[in-house]
Amino acid sequence: MKYVDEYRNAEAVKRCAEAIRRITTRPWNIMEVCGGQTHAIVRFGLDEILPREITLIHGPGCPVCVTPIEIIDKAIAIAARPEVIFCSFGDMLRVPGSQRDLLAVKSAGGDVRIVYSPMDAVTLARNHPQRQVVFFAIGFETTAPANVMAVLQSERLGLENFSVLVSHVLVPPAICAVLDSPQNIVQGFLAAGHVCAVMGIEEYRPIAAQYRVPIVVTGFEPLDILQGIQACVRQLEEGRAEVENQYARVVRDEGNPAALAQIHKVFRRVPRKWRGIGEILDSGWALREEYALFEADRRFAVEGIVADEPAACIAGAVLQGHKKPFDCPAFGIPCTPDNPLGAPMVSAEGACSAYYRYRRSACGNKAESGV
Repeated sequence: MKYVDEYRNAEAVKRCAEAIRRITTRPWNIMEVCGGQTHAIVRFGLDEILPREITLIHGPGCPVCVTPIEIIDKAIAIAARPEVIFCSFGDMLRVPGSQRDLLAVKSAGGDVRIVYSPMDAVTLARNHPQRQVVFFAIGFETTAPANVMAVLQSERLGLENFSVLVSHVLVPPAICAVLDSPQNIVQGFLAAGHVCAVMGIEEYRPIAAQYRVPIVVTGFEPLDILQGIQACVRQLEEGRAEVENQYARVVRDEGNPAALAQIHKVFRRVPRKWRGIGEILDSGWALREEYALFEADRRFAVEGIVADEPAACIAGAVLQGHKKPFDCPAFGIPCTPDNPLGAPMVSAEGACSAYYRYRRSACGNKAESGV
């Protein structure tokens, strides 16, 4: 198969769901790590055609959702400065900080711009040498190569007015954090194919062996996801715990060596705080000291900003798979995409936004009255 509609073929999807039903003999809890997979599952109702024994748990794989509130506050403080052009992907503008969001900064006169690539921000820095241009470098391993390229290109061009506010997070340590939780009920994982296209799959093998959990690298279309679930269930039923690659049309075992070399040249592993979850050891990337010139935290002296999560938001429990969006008393009212309390309601990959968009009716009048 090579066309999208083939991966959404209803008959093929039904056959795969039936194959899962035939091999399932007991209850299993499987976490899809990626928020893009969560949206596909909810949009296409994949969880509703699975046997009742299979429970899908939504994981912390939404980079917008896990960006800590203090990083948002740092971004807001930088973006509000008159000499700054602050560049970001669109999702981040609506993510609430402790007092306001980046869109409010823009409304108040701040020069906040939506870009489609970090290289757009590099171009702005070249074209506006009298301004400071800052790119909000968030994401999992997937977006790291482009952000690294922007830093290296700025170095080659000698741009002293370009910097990045880095909030990169890494998937494998997050999986370990989920498995280490006393509340954990996850027995198998669907790993994000786009992350593994960059990083490869070798880092998952020790996790599968240590925790005795199958990990299946999976794509994002309905048939991809169901094939990933089928492979995971087969392992669970057979008592195996291995790493499998369902997404072999994109992912190689070794990942992308050229991209990895550049990433390790520019970034170093650091502890990283995850929104609603807390600090996870070695779960983030930060610029190496050789590239400190491009570190926006230092350039604008915002390193000391700290903030607490709003008490009404249970985003942390949703991101760890302990709760569903419907379990939040604020879901639908007062928390909506137009008035979000937490990032999962804003992001295009957030679990709360997926449920709000596709399944509000299942929550009854509470959600409907928030429309």
